[in-house]
Amino acid sequence: MTQAGTMTAMSKEMQDCVEACMSCHTMCEETMSSCMHMGGQAQMQIMRTLMDCAEVTRMCADMMMRRSPMSAEMCALCAKACDMCAEACMSMPDDPQMMRCAESCRRCADMCRTMAAARM
Repeated sequence: MTQAGTMTAMSKEMQDCVEACMSCHTMCEETMSSCMHMGGQAQMQIMRTLMDCAEVTRMCADMMMRRSPMSAEMCALCAKACDMCAEACMSMPDDPQMMRCAESCRRCADMCRTMAAARM
């Protein structure tokens, strides 16, 4: 029997977490695009944080989907990256895109913390 044949279906919580990660990834990518025209040192720091978060959320979703034994640790790291990104976005409260991104990051961080605690 192949390993794929022995895999159980993803739990609803894991499915929700994968969706939150992918949604956050997309939001970070969109926010980077809208952030490109800004410039300045503060914006460069936000861009780095957005890039980190986009990469980590995509990797986290991928690892959960393939049932990696490192998923719980990856979810913990993802929650940290999302928290940092939400905080960076909150530094620009007048920008609606930044506020949407911060909200997406917060939601993803909460779900990833739950998955990390579950130890899958």
